[in-house]
Amino acid sequence: MGIVSEEAIDEFQELVDQVEEPLKQTFERVHQGHLRENLSRFLKARDWNVSKAHTMLMECLRWRVDNEIDSILSKPIVPSELYRDIRDSQLIGMSGYTKEGLPVFAIGVGLSTFDKASVHYYVQSHIQINEYRDRVLLPSMSKKNGRPITTCVKVLDMTGLKLSALSQIKLVTIISTIDDLNYPEKTNTYYVVNAPYIFSACWKVVKPLLQERTRQKVHVLSGCGKDELLKIMDFTSLPHFCRRGSSGSSNHIQSLDCFSVDHLFHQQLYNYVKHHSETKGRAEPAKQGSFHVGFPEPDPERAEIAKTIESELHKFEKCNGLPKPI
Repeated sequence: MGIVSEEAIDEFQELVDQVEEPLKQTFERVHQGHLRENLSRFLKARDWNVSKAHTMLMECLRWRVDNEIDSILSKPIVPSELYRDIRDSQLIGMSGYTKEGLPVFAIGVGLSTFDKASVHYYVQSHIQINEYRDRVLLPSMSKKNGRPITTCVKVLDMTGLKLSALSQIKLVTIISTIDDLNYPEKTNTYYVVNAPYIFSACWKVVKPLLQERTRQKVHVLSGCGKDELLKIMDFTSLPHFCRRGSSGSSNHIQSLDCFSVDHLFHQQLYNYVKHHSETKGRAEPAKQGSFHVGFPEPDPERAEIAKTIESELHKFEKCNGLPKPI
């Protein structure tokens, strides 16, 4: 980190030191003791402009307070059958860690249907995973490795991507906007695997719309990406969809599906939320109903990207090149 960057962090920290309650308390949840690393994230997201980074952080903290994000890890999604439905239709999981100790999150972009619950449940589930990552996983790995670990890597599986993705653009835009504005620069690298032609066509028109910083994070790998990913993680941390052609029985590979609600990560997350709900000091049982969060408006860049993807998918629909949505 250069001198200019350190000076920007120093200036930013002086502004943040003036923050009062309740914003101060929720900010402590955000930085988890790694103040400068987290200030750096917001500065990167605003091209090291201290004023803009400060505005972004303040809006993030107000969003957290207004939507009671600090308590979201004590709000279980009940009944458990509903949580299972969400896991079956919002494909995300953690398969392990990189050799540097960064959590590896796997996302089934192509096969996620988001059709078994309301949008609020999917948003709640996504934020809970974010908060569990930031409050539990990253602090644990930082302590284990003796250095701050504040980011993760994501492996995006495009298997099954088709025109029905049109119906999911709005929800995906909501989730990605929440991440951009309130969890900036939490992903170190995006690895895209199992990409069909429809993705390649969309990526070709979307890539020029992205900021250079974002483009450098995205790596589109050949096939299932196993060989490239093994350079940064051990085989045991590979997502299940990257293990094609590996030795071992199909049953063994199937048991490692990190999207499954029965996977260790999801069991630990669900039990963590359930435990904190039970020990919050209230005798009442967990209430059914989603945890409603205010949806921020996407910035012009993200809105343009969503519009471009939608337009490109419509072209495929008109050409009848791929199956149409049911």
